[in-house]
This record gives sequence, structure tokens and C-alpha cells, in this order.
Amino acid sequence: MLVSAKEMLTKAKAGKYAVGQFNINNLEWTKSILQTAQELQSPVILGVSEGAGKYMCGYKTIVGMVKGMMEELNITVPVALHLDHGSFEGAKACINAGFSSIMFDGSHYPIEENIAKTTELVNACNILGLSLEAEVGSIGGEEDGVIGAGECADPEECKAVADLGVTMLAAGIGNIHGKYPDNWAGLSFETLDAIQEKTGDMPLVLHGGTGIPADMIKKAISLGVAKINVNTECQLAFQEATRKYIEAGKDLEGKGFDPRKLLAPGAEAIKATVKEKMELFGSVGKA
Repeated sequence: MLVSAKEMLTKAKAGKYAVGQFNINNLEWTKSILQTAQELQSPVILGVSEGAGKYMCGYKTIVGMVKGMMEELNITVPVALHLDHGSFEGAKACINAGFSSIMFDGSHYPIEENIAKTTELVNACNILGLSLEAEVGSIGGEEDGVIGAGECADPEECKAVADLGVTMLAAGIGNIHGKYPDNWAGLSFETLDAIQEKTGDMPLVLHGGTGIPADMIKKAISLGVAKINVNTECQLAFQEATRKYIEAGKDLEGKGFDPRKLLAPGAEAIKATVKEKMELFGSVGKA
């Protein structure tokens, strides 16, 4: 069954490791991530952007697919199904559809409006036993049309949102969605340290996990990060494996490609990527 992310993240912060959130975009991605988590006995968070939700025929379809797959694959590790960078309306839709975890990204609103909307969702999630992620300070890059410049969050604003009773907090510390540019200044650990000082035991979230050097990842975990999001790296691995398969010209025989065989190399590439990240984050064997 799907679970709230609260217990897994509380354990992660106390144990100085991080749980990986890996975004899903179709059946193959979901299957690969779940199988790898089970093999490594790692808790896992399946992230769903609003764009991916539309592509996969809606949130109820995704809930049914994930629950059915967990049963058929005998998945026993903790799995949270999480809305990633959700709007206020999207958050409510995912609550109604049966997601076990929600992110409301109110970072583009004035802080007063972010607090007001987050408060309403805190109340709903508490009643239903769901975990809730909030964001302060936009993450750089673009995801589903949401564009951020990679700003650093105000620690006082982070405390104000954390005090609302959210489960976890995503705070901008110079991180970026997608590939990092050559002139990227790196993560602001001074900001991260100040945020942790203000928010105490609350698990912190690092978005844009692709391309951040391993030593920065480990330092971020030591400063309170308990959840790290990975999407672009899986996309790139899937793309490259699929490209190589097509260029090899397999399965043509005048019929075209068998779609199941065409997607298999990409699925295996995702498994390898997820395994590498789970090992880096220290979540292996923590289920």
C-alpha cells in the first residue's frame, strides 16, 4: 500500500541519509524504479508532475497503475506517491485521487499568500494522514512551465512556513532543475545551514539532484536534507539507451520495432541510474 512520506523522511534525517524521489512518466519508468527500490530495500518516493499527470491520463489512472503494480510485483518497501511542484488546484485534485503525499509549490506567490494556501492544505493533509511538502524560494531552471532563477530562500520565511506543520520543506539554495550550466556557483551551504537552524528537525528537500557533485550531495545531507529529487538524469539515461537501440537497427524485419523491446534498454538504464543515486544518498537497506 502507498504510505505517507513522513516516517521515511523522519528516519532519514535522524539517520543522516536521504530518500530519493524519482519522477515517473509511464509504466516502464514506474516498474523500473519500484523493482530497484525492492532489490535494494530502499524506501522510495514516486514523483508525478502535473504535466506527467496529464500525459498518463489523469491522477486516478496513476494511482491505479502504481497500486496494481505494487501488488503484482510484491513490493514491500515503503512507497509514497507524491505530486511534484503542484499548483493549489493540482494539490487538491491529487488528494482526491488518492495520492499519499503532496507538494504545493507556492514559492511564486507573495509569502503571505503562500502561507495562506499552504495552511489550508496542511489541514486537509493532516485529516487524511498525507505528507505535505512546501516550497520557499524558487528552484532554478524550468519544470512544467514553472521557471525559477535559482534564488536562495529567506530562512525566516522558511521558518514561517515550517511552523505551519508541513512535513517537509523545499528551500531554494541555488539549485536548478535540468542540466547545471558551466558557470553554476554551486549550492549555498550557508543558506542551508541557516534554514536548518530555523526549522530544526524538519526534513529538508533538495530539488534538481541531477548534476550536483557527490561531495555537495553528501554535505547537503549532513545539513538536514532528507529527500533528493532526480528526474533529468533518468530522462537522459532513458534517451541514450533508446537511441543506441534504434541506431543498432534491431527488430526491424520490415515490421518496425516491437515497442516492448524498444523501451527495455531505457528501462534498464533507469534502474542503473536509480541504483547509483540510492547508493549515493545512503538509503540502501533502510526500508
